[in-house]
Amino acid sequence: MKKDLIVLGIETSCDETAAAVIKNGTKILSNIVASQIESHKRFGGVVPELASRHHVEQITIVIEEALEKAEVTFQDIDAIAVTEGPGLVGALLVGVNAAKAIAFAKNIPLVGVHHIAGHIYANRLIKEMSFPLLSLVVSGGHTELVLMKEHGEFEVIGETRDDAAGEAYDKVARTLNLPYPGGPHIDRLAHEGSPTIDLPRAWLEEDTYDFSFSGLKSAVINTLHNAEQKGITVDPKNMAASFQASVIDVLVTKTLKAAKEFNVKQVLLSGGVAANKGLRSELESEFADINNIELVIPPLNLCTDNAAMIAAAGSILFEKGKRSEYSLNANPSLDIENF
Repeated sequence: MKKDLIVLGIETSCDETAAAVIKNGTKILSNIVASQIESHKRFGGVVPELASRHHVEQITIVIEEALEKAEVTFQDIDAIAVTEGPGLVGALLVGVNAAKAIAFAKNIPLVGVHHIAGHIYANRLIKEMSFPLLSLVVSGGHTELVLMKEHGEFEVIGETRDDAAGEAYDKVARTLNLPYPGGPHIDRLAHEGSPTIDLPRAWLEEDTYDFSFSGLKSAVINTLHNAEQKGITVDPKNMAASFQASVIDVLVTKTLKAAKEFNVKQVLLSGGVAANKGLRSELESEFADINNIELVIPPLNLCTDNAAMIAAAGSILFEKGKRSEYSLNANPSLDIENF
């Protein structure tokens, strides 16, 4: 009988300190996340040095809690998967060095994982992957279409040329005087308003799957500024609805087109903005009548940063023979196609 593969995942790429234990790459035994949102909220965004300090304070606690909840010890762990990048370099270093210390002390294999690969593999925790597949990755720092023809191989067929969708959400939220993080507040307001304001959609060249949201963000800011100069009040609910409609229209249209062109079997939604209700609903609506493409959307707790997704990706990489040396370092600009 084949032994179960037990992987400890560690994630500290931004403002969540997380540890998880996963069995056979698909079953969550524990998934502990210590969020820092309250600490960063008063600054209107993540403060890198503050994030690093919180990771140092929390890392040992969340790892111990993850092991305890999973009812395993280090002797049961077959591999340690840790986010290598991308992310905030100081934050990444805390997780990487914690993982290396444990791996060295307990003689456990170490596997560096790309953060976005983790977001993609969060979907495997709810549904087995079918190849070829396409993943729409939408987060604070990334907006990408990633084609996968087999486990552990990633081809970026489209990416943002400027602001990521999540970044645009936060910037527009600040313009509307909404608290950090702005995405959930924009999403909530959008459902209370109507898309009555004419805002641009950046389709770019006809043959590209790249994205651009900087112009949209600027259009929102300019519209609000011009209205203020004229003494006109713009309903924030309608602005939120109009902004979100523009973002979702481009994301869903390009995803649908790519899914058909590359003849994929699955489309996976990944990343923090995957929690957006408007995006989830529109994708479900568009793919409802396409019988040969399965749409997979993870639950909300697996959309935002967590360590279960890192352990899930790490399990596949470990089974494919990937091992990291103790020279493993944080790499804030790590390329998903070559990591």
